[in-house]
Amino acid sequence: MAIGKLATGIALLAIPMGSVLAQQAEPAPQDAPARSVENQRAAPMTGAAMGSDRTGPERRFTGADLFDIAIAADPQISPDGRHIAYVRRTNDIMSDRAVSSIWLIDTRTGRETPLAGRNGDAFSPRWSPSGDRLAYASTEAGGAQLWVQWLDGGEAIRLTGLPTGPSSIAWAPDGRSIAYTMKVKDKGPKLGSAPANKPEGADWAEPLEIRDLLTYRTDGQGYVEPGFQKIFLVPATGGAPRQLTYGRYHDGGPLSWSPDGSTIYFGANRRADWEEDPVEGEIYALDVASGSVTQLTDRDGPDHSPVASPDGRLVAYLGFDDALRAYEDDDLYVMDRSGGSVRNLTAEWGYSPAGIRWDADGRAIYAQYDISGETRVARIGLDGSVRDVVEGVSGGGLDRPYTGGSFSVSDNDAIAFTVGTATRPAEVGLQRGGDPRILTDLNRSLRAVKTLGEVRRIAVPSSHDGLEIEGWLTLPPGYAEGQRVPLILEIHGGPFAAYGPHFSTDNQLYAAAGYAVLSANPRGSTSYGEDFANEIDKAYPGNDYFDLMSIVDRAIALGIADPDQLFVTGGSGGGVLTSWIVGKTDRFKAAATQKPVINWTTQALTADGPAFFGRYWIGAQPWEDPETYWRLSPLSLVGEVETPTLVVVGSEDYRTPVSESEQYYTALRLRGVPTALVKVPGASHGSIAARPSQSAAKAAAILAWFDRYRSGWTRTASPAE
Repeated sequence: MAIGKLATGIALLAIPMGSVLAQQAEPAPQDAPARSVENQRAAPMTGAAMGSDRTGPERRFTGADLFDIAIAADPQISPDGRHIAYVRRTNDIMSDRAVSSIWLIDTRTGRETPLAGRNGDAFSPRWSPSGDRLAYASTEAGGAQLWVQWLDGGEAIRLTGLPTGPSSIAWAPDGRSIAYTMKVKDKGPKLGSAPANKPEGADWAEPLEIRDLLTYRTDGQGYVEPGFQKIFLVPATGGAPRQLTYGRYHDGGPLSWSPDGSTIYFGANRRADWEEDPVEGEIYALDVASGSVTQLTDRDGPDHSPVASPDGRLVAYLGFDDALRAYEDDDLYVMDRSGGSVRNLTAEWGYSPAGIRWDADGRAIYAQYDISGETRVARIGLDGSVRDVVEGVSGGGLDRPYTGGSFSVSDNDAIAFTVGTATRPAEVGLQRGGDPRILTDLNRSLRAVKTLGEVRRIAVPSSHDGLEIEGWLTLPPGYAEGQRVPLILEIHGGPFAAYGPHFSTDNQLYAAAGYAVLSANPRGSTSYGEDFANEIDKAYPGNDYFDLMSIVDRAIALGIADPDQLFVTGGSGGGVLTSWIVGKTDRFKAAATQKPVINWTTQALTADGPAFFGRYWIGAQPWEDPETYWRLSPLSLVGEVETPTLVVVGSEDYRTPVSESEQYYTALRLRGVPTALVKVPGASHGSIAARPSQSAAKAAAILAWFDRYRSGWTRTASPAE
């Protein structure tokens, strides 16, 4: 899939879904860990519930406030537009985790009702075609299972008892059954065995671990358990599931039924070399009655996310031609249901559609897309015409201001979506003629007390070639015009991702400490077109350095940033650029590189995307072009670093493995440059800020590091080398 759009998470060094996620069942959200029945949770407790012995309210945003934040996600509007089911994620101070529940909103009155999530996490709500029932996944019975709630006063029932969690829930058009995907376990490779004469009661070592997958471990999941993702069908009133697809390859979601219920469309890479080709994918049609599978598309590139039209004549889908570039925008295609008469509706559009859904009359398709750091929903006609129908979509993350969010559409074209601002986390919005309405106010108490930093857009021509570079500047609360304050340049990951005017806990924590925070989109960022993103193809890091220095200079020229108090940090791709920057200049007082790539050779051979990084990012394997690998590695510049640099990484990071950070820390120590290595226990690449206490502690550690070197440092001893 398109790099940076369908990866395992935001702020990651992005790799396509086909290479990693295809090797495992889609996991439950990180805020939805499995819980045993014996360990059912109490009601989540916020930080504010503990009370305070202060003499007055704390107006600044603090790390403790992370326990008081709630966000809305995955809003699903009923077919008649009368109700919206959404996932509410709330941080629990007792378990130090986000917990998920499902709430129901009456779109006429705004009344909210809790629906699921009292005894375990609940997520992925999906309406039945008639709107009388809601299917969802829940950990109430231990591991994630499929449940159905009757909305006419009936009870919720658990439909499944599965060994692995269900994903890609899709109701049949007649409402009598539900399709889903699930990982079917495989025995895995066998090579020999321990001696057979183990005495009774003997305490022998664990058996050997034998792995033969190219991607044998994945970030957030750990070491891959052998198996393949397959499509199943279960009666909507309960009963034995039926497996519909078979074979030693992965059949993934999302799933789309034909209106007559005879066919399920899905995307997959069913080729024998699926492990070595991380971008490939085709659209398939599954005959539900016979189990036969027919391939509908055939090209070198990823075709995915099929959706059948309301009359069943057409199938819309996303994809692109694989040109071996680091990034490609998806295009929106339609074909007839047999795979013929393919048309590209967005060939001249210049943006990347996602989350596609048909208009009820079958004359257009709704799609979410990013533009200049913001997220919108557009209506794309079958004639290729495009018009925006929703703006202000938000919800790409919480710790940093990424683009993102989600939406759904009713049969009468009402649109439910996640909406937010730079100072307000994601809520549920409704667009139904006229102006949009915000239906929830999940952080009312926090907003009533806290003074947050104002966020301003800034832009500047790059000193490299005049290309416009956009960014957002978060100011300290109570900032006075003309006042110069210390500046933190905070660089996004991806690198194929984008920041925008979205809520960010990290930025507000830094601003509350007196810093202005600059969140910029250098070349390589998405939401500015394919050409802008591919400015760093086979040349990353590179000229994006000049973009970042130019926008820092703009913040200084505006009279806001103190040129003698500059600091820099960033995670993943932002960690790469942080390490690159301190190897190029000493103008920053201190730096904090988070989960970086330091050495592209070790990254390509130890990260969880080995089929992707070398071929698509560098253009060769390490043994084929070692000079380019070294030239693009921040480690090659470590001999020039004189900036005190903190190194931060999750202890279970398999995307930019821990060894990358350890190499850099050791090299800095050997050179005598002030450094420290911070590991976040139990955290993967994508979950380094998932637990509120760790997110707060990480931000506090970075601020403490910057404060330590506000006056700079002087080398007093020769380097260890």
